[in-house]
Amino acid sequence: MPDDFLIARNPDEESTLPYLVRIPLGPDGIVVKAKEMWPRTSKVYCHRAEAWPLDADVVERVPTRVCVSRGASIELVLDRGRENRSQFVLTRAKGRPVIFWQSARTTKQARPNVRLPTARAATSEATHLEVLVDSRERYAWRFSHQQVVTAARHLAVGDYAVEEDGSVVAAVERKSLEDLVSSLLNGKLRYALAELSGIPRAAVVVEERYSRIFSLTHVRPAVVADAIAECQARHPSVPIIFAETRALAQEWTYRFLVAARHEVSLEGAGASELSALAPAGPVPPAPEPTPRARSKGTPGPSDRPDTAVVRAWAIRHGFEVADRGRLRPEVWTAWEGAHPPP
Repeated sequence: MPDDFLIARNPDEESTLPYLVRIPLGPDGIVVKAKEMWPRTSKVYCHRAEAWPLDADVVERVPTRVCVSRGASIELVLDRGRENRSQFVLTRAKGRPVIFWQSARTTKQARPNVRLPTARAATSEATHLEVLVDSRERYAWRFSHQQVVTAARHLAVGDYAVEEDGSVVAAVERKSLEDLVSSLLNGKLRYALAELSGIPRAAVVVEERYSRIFSLTHVRPAVVADAIAECQARHPSVPIIFAETRALAQEWTYRFLVAARHEVSLEGAGASELSALAPAGPVPPAPEPTPRARSKGTPGPSDRPDTAVVRAWAIRHGFEVADRGRLRPEVWTAWEGAHPPP
């Protein structure tokens, strides 16, 4: 395999791509025609060339440290201090194969170029919000541009949380894409979601785009996508949010924790108001309803079993029943036939 990364002038004067690039991959390397000598300010369009010319006019030769193929991309690391990391991405445009050469700097242009707001969250109080940070959290968010005071504490669940009257009412579990994949495959995330579902408000925030799942190479992307869907279906009260970047994940977490604590406070206030409206004295017993004739096969109030029990029995025996609502008379008839009175 060639050891050096080579750039030469394209001998085809009629070509709009003035450079030839030889990527040191395979026994003879991969040769492409390129618009520029390096992707400094934007992605560089490339096109596959037939072969490296014997009398190539080489303008740059750089030793190569790493050159590997990962799925539809080629990762390249050169042995020099600057402009040493880049990537060739093989894709299709308008039905034909194309190649883009990009660096870490030009890749960031695909990230959301947004300016995060500095305004306080709409439901926050006049004082600073106190966010509890798990003491085991590495490289924790600082919430430096939000109105937040952080306090390190050992959290039983989640990485960031807020309290109300001494109890955790909202928590967020932070994940990088690598950590998300690892915890999905070893089953740890399922247990974490079960714990998070036990508090009033909770979420999982991933510092990456959802689309990055499908460019994973060390694991089948479909396996990860299915695991995420299964976890979300099993624990719908704990959403899994893909926030694209670390800064956006922190911003989303801040506003979620503020809104979550506000909602829990409103629920508590509403419960207090309802209890205050309750009569102070004993409630007189309600008059017994006049018994009505019931249709044959439908249990009466006194002998009716729990609906959930009958629903579970019907599902086990092949009846089509809804998740909620009343059960059909034929279901009750079948239940009575299978459970005759003593």
